[in-house]
Amino acid sequence: MKILLGTCTFLWIAGDSPCLSRAAARLFLDPANERYLSVASVWEIGVKHAAGRLPLPERPDLPVPRLREASGIASFSVDEPCALRAAQLPLLHTDPFDRMLIAQALVHGMVILPPDAEIESYVVQVFW
Repeated sequence: MKILLGTCTFLWIAGDSPCLSRAAARLFLDPANERYLSVASVWEIGVKHAAGRLPLPERPDLPVPRLREASGIASFSVDEPCALRAAQLPLLHTDPFDRMLIAQALVHGMVILPPDAEIESYVVQVFW
């Protein structure tokens, strides 16, 4: 199964947070699954850190790739079909980062691991 991590999910995995649900942790730890972090999530981390809304011990460009690789998570690029699909999604959820994750999951047949219940408004596989 291809798993696309939500931004919070990635941060909680990297920080070994108790906020991560047991079900999501089990799915993430299953070696049969492929784990991905969208470039849109990396962008979101950078934007929120720069705005002072996401305090980190260092600039995101240093720990994010290191934590992603150490956790066995592959980087997942934003491609043209996903950008076009995100623009076509109904406005059930207005966060542009989450909309891109939804589009990526739909276009590439992935399951999203987000703590955001609004994402479940779309016809996309969500596991939490």
